[in-house]
Amino acid sequence: MIAETITPVAHDLGQFEVRRVLPSRGRTMVGPFIFVDQFGPAALDLGTGMDVRPHPHINLATVTWLFDGEFAGAIEHRDSIGSFSTIRPGTVNLMTAGSGIVHSERSPADERSKGPKLYGMQTWLALPDGREEIDPAFEAVSDLPLVTENGTTAVVIMGNLWGATARTTTHAQTIYAEINLAPGGAIPIDNSADERAVMVVGGEATLDGAALELYTLQVLAPGAVMRLTSTSGAKVMLLGGEAFATRRHVWWNFVSSDRERINQAKDDWREGRFASVPGDTEEFIPLPEVAKTVSYL
Repeated sequence: MIAETITPVAHDLGQFEVRRVLPSRGRTMVGPFIFVDQFGPAALDLGTGMDVRPHPHINLATVTWLFDGEFAGAIEHRDSIGSFSTIRPGTVNLMTAGSGIVHSERSPADERSKGPKLYGMQTWLALPDGREEIDPAFEAVSDLPLVTENGTTAVVIMGNLWGATARTTTHAQTIYAEINLAPGGAIPIDNSADERAVMVVGGEATLDGAALELYTLQVLAPGAVMRLTSTSGAKVMLLGGEAFATRRHVWWNFVSSDRERINQAKDDWREGRFASVPGDTEEFIPLPEVAKTVSYL
């Protein structure tokens, strides 16, 4: 049973589109997921690229995941604790902001020279009570479990699904997977998480016979046993985890259970009190007057 359907808000960034489903006006979170963007598929012009200038985060963890295939690309990640990683399909990049971190994401030089491609997901996880101000950290995990069943291949990115467990760090109970259904493929959707949702990001799929619209987030009824199928093939993201008892607020790149903590982060960024990003110190994103990413509830 589908409990709620969230239609994305699309942002045209010139050569590619970003579709945001969380936070939305009707719902802020699904499990610990408090921000969900899907971008691409897109092929950018030769010599151009994606350039997300240095910007700050607090009280959350970012998860970057790129899809393989025709539009497989790469993104260079740098952050203020000295991490550098070239994100590629098959590797999940988890950056824990905790008490505060700054990072940038840009297309690598070799991608720019041949025409960058972008296709993937950018999500944020709220950190649980008592762990919002943990030390910043970064990890890139590539040896992720692969589950095959009934014409389906699923990558377990975070958590435990279909009897397989990813070694990616989880600060709260979390499930996250990329499901690739071949024509005629099927797979059951685990029902143990408090909150779950699926998003078709390519092809066509049905859930217990109900057709799923491309790029919409389908929030599933708690505890419902459901089966995902596809006639012609599909790529579907599954996400969710434990429900948070304490409300989380979102303003721009900041998440917290305490609005005053967000106000402090605004002041810290405005006054230059966050650390800089080694290797990317010439630019930054200024604090906006009006944030496009906010919690509505």
